[in-house]
Amino acid sequence: MAVTLDAVLAIDAGNSKTDVAVVAPDGSVTATGRAGGFQPSRTGVAAAVDVLAEAMAAAGIRPEGEAGPRVEHVSACLANADFPVEERDMAREIRRRGWGRRTVVHNDTFALLRAGLPPGAEPCGVAVVCGAGINCVGMTPDGRTARFPAIGRVSGDWGGGGGLADEALWFAARAEDGRGAPTELARAVPAHFGRPSMHALIEDLHLGRVPSGRRHELAPLLFSVAAAGDPVALALVHRQADEVVSMASVALARLGLLDREVPVVLGGSVLAAGHAQLNDRIAAGLAERAPRALVSVVTARPVLGAALLGLDALGCAPFAHSKVRAHFG
Repeated sequence: MAVTLDAVLAIDAGNSKTDVAVVAPDGSVTATGRAGGFQPSRTGVAAAVDVLAEAMAAAGIRPEGEAGPRVEHVSACLANADFPVEERDMAREIRRRGWGRRTVVHNDTFALLRAGLPPGAEPCGVAVVCGAGINCVGMTPDGRTARFPAIGRVSGDWGGGGGLADEALWFAARAEDGRGAPTELARAVPAHFGRPSMHALIEDLHLGRVPSGRRHELAPLLFSVAAAGDPVALALVHRQADEVVSMASVALARLGLLDREVPVVLGGSVLAAGHAQLNDRIAAGLAERAPRALVSVVTARPVLGAALLGLDALGCAPFAHSKVRAHFG
């Protein structure tokens, strides 16, 4: 399909999936597409950007090689764009493809923050994403930001769906072989994969008979076991909540916002799922450490934030923002 030059190409690329949307200046969404995860640290930048192109193809956008830029502005909010050098490298590769006249790359946490700001609000607040991984960003109207490297244990991170799944496996294995405390996870985790024991599941994971990519299925299972009262599972859920509170509070403190009435936006698949033991503990923790914070959870598709940032860049009217919000829920 041809794309009008005054449109926005909004891209949200996460570890597990990539969404694109073409948005007209009036907020109309004219095309959407989805592809797989965006993982430049594993595949290289060029191959990762190829996944963005696959999402565009799924939206019916014409293939590369046709003359001329397709849109006025590319608003790309990308997981794994954790350092300025990574943002520059990813932006350079996208510009090389000729998708738009202008290209701006942000870490995907900025998209969550933008999506969670009230209409007409100044760009000020903190967002915490807890999906496959965990990350946090804060910003003030004068352009100051608070960020974390968010590249895993080496940068001090804990949790996210992937981390919680690994913890569930670890505690289940130790419960079965006697090294750890008893927990229902020792039965529920192998049963989820149709295995009779953790020993059998460990063997099948090791030999590839259970694909390692299926580990992410254990995060919802962990919350289910916690909701039934299992103390080991519940302790993991509480630790995740405390990590979210810690990241948000530190970001607020760095920006001098700890005592101000500012949004704290939560999102990502783990936080958007609405698990009471998790979200209620986060609310209580933030009420203690940042009592004036306005906590909200964004459940709309993350590409909404990328679209809003793109409309901001074009200087579009408020009704356009309302229209694109209505489209993505």
